[in-house]
Amino acid sequence: MSDYLVTSESVTEGHPDKVCDQISDAILDAYLTKDPHARVAVETMVSPGVVMIAGEVTSCEKVNAEDVARRVLQNVGYTEVKKGMDYRTCMVLTNLNTQSTDIARGVDGENQPVGSGSCLGAGDQGIMYGYACNETPSYMPLTAELAHKLTKRLAEVRHQELLPWLYPDGKSQVTIRYSQSGKPLEITSIVVSAQHDEAIGYEYLQDAILNEVIHGVIDSNLLSYHTKIHINPTGRFVTGGPAADVGLTGRKIMVDTYGGTGRHGGGAFSGKDPTKVDRSAAYMARYVAKNIVAAGLAERCEVSLAYAIGLPEPEAVTVNPFGTQRISLDDLNQIVNEVFSFSVSSILEQLELCKPQFLKTAVYGHFGRENQGFRWEETDKKEALQSKAVNCIRSMFR
Repeated sequence: MSDYLVTSESVTEGHPDKVCDQISDAILDAYLTKDPHARVAVETMVSPGVVMIAGEVTSCEKVNAEDVARRVLQNVGYTEVKKGMDYRTCMVLTNLNTQSTDIARGVDGENQPVGSGSCLGAGDQGIMYGYACNETPSYMPLTAELAHKLTKRLAEVRHQELLPWLYPDGKSQVTIRYSQSGKPLEITSIVVSAQHDEAIGYEYLQDAILNEVIHGVIDSNLLSYHTKIHINPTGRFVTGGPAADVGLTGRKIMVDTYGGTGRHGGGAFSGKDPTKVDRSAAYMARYVAKNIVAAGLAERCEVSLAYAIGLPEPEAVTVNPFGTQRISLDDLNQIVNEVFSFSVSSILEQLELCKPQFLKTAVYGHFGRENQGFRWEETDKKEALQSKAVNCIRSMFR
């Protein structure tokens, strides 16, 4: 083996796809605020001057989806047509219907075996993955963490008017060289693309983003003489947002997860209530993987969960520590199944997924966000895992 490169990207809150994710999740939050048991599956598309919202909602409450969409656009910064869209004048089309009764009966447990109890069934079939590693304090891959920090900083300097000529759309990309043992060595490339007012000169823009964004985020120890830094590589990024590119909910799934390091299964997250295991089981898999690494039982870990529609328990729970485990793989899998519960109802309860919190997940990743109050980012199970691991080791010498 030899050194290798890993690349991750992120996009700002004003990227068309992320605008759609935020609108879908804001609508979900609005329903959950009024009705914690609402069934929501909302998709959004944005194009020049138009927002289209469609999907299925079953709830005893009503939400004005158009108002929610306009509020998201305003908060992001789409306040003028020249920036990509004006939240006041754009057209908002909605087509929301009720959830299929065939799906609902499965989720409500109507087709579960006799004696299985009144548990929620999975809202769909699928395989979901969670990942964690010890590269960073947040247990995220370093490439993904730095890419998110760059785009978040782009939004901060715009909202704080440190760089008031920035517009909402933008992207980042970070490439890091790793040693053959899997340790990050140096950043080989940074790309930042930022939408801007057309009056701003290219050289001035480059200097401002280099000093206010890149140097404000990146540890200089990770940079070297060979590090390539590309700022607005095309030389001009004036037309952006929905005016430049159609956006869709769920089109940035690797940005949402682990930046390409961990696998992604099932489907996208945004706009889906937690009975959709695409979302809730992915959060649960991250919760398990993060606690395993935090407990010191592995240096990196991937957890996969597989579900069948309408059934409350997973078809498979698989732990993959990539050979970095401190105890046997059989013991690790056994401990995980003893410490954690993977039924759909249990996941919703453990991770408190019926409360409104999902708009915050729609930008800068669903994972590694330790200051947002997300239960799936807590490491409260590491002591239980450590205790059971010690018992397994002791039993080997009896």
